[in-house]
Amino acid sequence: MILLDIEGTTTPIGFVSGTLFPYARTHLPHYLIEQGGTPECRRAMAKLREEYARDRERGEPVPDWTPLAYLEWLMDRDRKSPALKELQGRVWEEGYRNGTLVGEVFEDVPRALARWRDAGVAVGIFSSGSVRAQQWLFRRSTAGDLTPFLSWHFDTAVGAKQEETSYARIAEDVNVAPSEVLFVSDVAAELDAARAAGMQTAMSVRPGNPPQPERGHPVVTSFDQLVSALPPAR
Repeated sequence: MILLDIEGTTTPIGFVSGTLFPYARTHLPHYLIEQGGTPECRRAMAKLREEYARDRERGEPVPDWTPLAYLEWLMDRDRKSPALKELQGRVWEEGYRNGTLVGEVFEDVPRALARWRDAGVAVGIFSSGSVRAQQWLFRRSTAGDLTPFLSWHFDTAVGAKQEETSYARIAEDVNVAPSEVLFVSDVAAELDAARAAGMQTAMSVRPGNPPQPERGHPVVTSFDQLVSALPPAR
């Protein structure tokens, strides 16, 4: 199995930071007004209020409570808030549906996904963005609908991306040994956690990615270098 990160791995960091995040910030107020009474939005709001209470208890410098003020505070800090990620995913879904957003992927990604499918290699995604956000990025991508190539989607419901236990849970969920999984990411700390769980790893080095510390992970600059489920020789 191959497990892929999104930002900096399948998708340019600039698309996430320069397109998706500003779109969510601009459209969240309208979404909260229009959809605030729906069961989905109300559940997300309840989770958001719980997160806010925990931040207050920890002494975090949160603003006075309003949903939008707290959401903006979370976005300013790039917090991996489950409630924020859920709401962002729903806002982005609207953008993908109406054609305003098109998920950007590197040109080698669709070629590699097709190659791995033909070789019988299952591919999954593990991203801090919600499963909904992941699915829509690949469904309405610059290369067309790539979701048929993806067998699994995981978000931080399984745990943080820098925690070893998250990768152990993923392997358990898909019923494979961790050693049979190759995780590809642009963040060394995530790769360290996956390796500690027993997974194989490869460091994605793409244009615009910030430098990472050398931790002994094989480096790939294109998925064309991943000719099988195995990373390059160490």
